[in-house]
Amino acid sequence: MTTEIDEQHQAETIAAGMMGRDAYSRWLGAELVAIRPRACTLRMKVRADMLNGFGVSHGGIVFSLADSALAFASNTNGHVTVSVDNTISYPVPVELNDELIAVAEEETAGARLGFYRVTVARQDGTCVALMHATVYRTPQKHHLDQSND
Repeated sequence: MTTEIDEQHQAETIAAGMMGRDAYSRWLGAELVAIRPRACTLRMKVRADMLNGFGVSHGGIVFSLADSALAFASNTNGHVTVSVDNTISYPVPVELNDELIAVAEEETAGARLGFYRVTVARQDGTCVALMHATVYRTPQKHHLDQSND
């Protein structure tokens, strides 16, 4: 029988292993703020090299942060889990030096599909993006012994 402590340990171990291998999330400057089973919070600061021709953050940067939070949250179940569909809305622009906080949480899940909501807010709490995503849980298990990576 799996306990909450076991699930939390699994989530932390998987997230640490994923971050160690995720060069793109590290390039973003994504910091793992919180991880728990089926949920993740990431934070990053928008840099000048992330701005588009209009002087605001490229939508792909905000999407990438949301997608990374989704990946960490959805993989805490112990199985390699991948995104199969997502939509994102950008209600307000993101500017240079904005600190973004992405929170991904499972809304519901079955044996193979999971449904997630990811909100991205800037430092003042204003929502700058909202993602809805569907993930597929593969039969492949995560290797929890990170010493062999």
